[in-house]
Amino acid sequence: MNATKSEAIKLIGSLPDDCSWEDIIYKMYVRKKIEMGLKAAAKGKVVSHADVRKRFAK
Repeated sequence: MNATKSEAIKLIGSLPDDCSWEDIIYKMYVRKKIEMGLKAAAKGKVVSHADVRKRFAK
């Protein structure tokens, strides 16, 4: 079994028995986005706090 499938099984196993499809999909979506963000940060693809403030000040 590959790592992604194993993590998906663990994630689903951690949800309550009465969870919906929407709950499962949302949790997987959030997990994927967090992993993408961590990988981007590890590669140095980040925006400084000052740059974010400038972008939102417009």
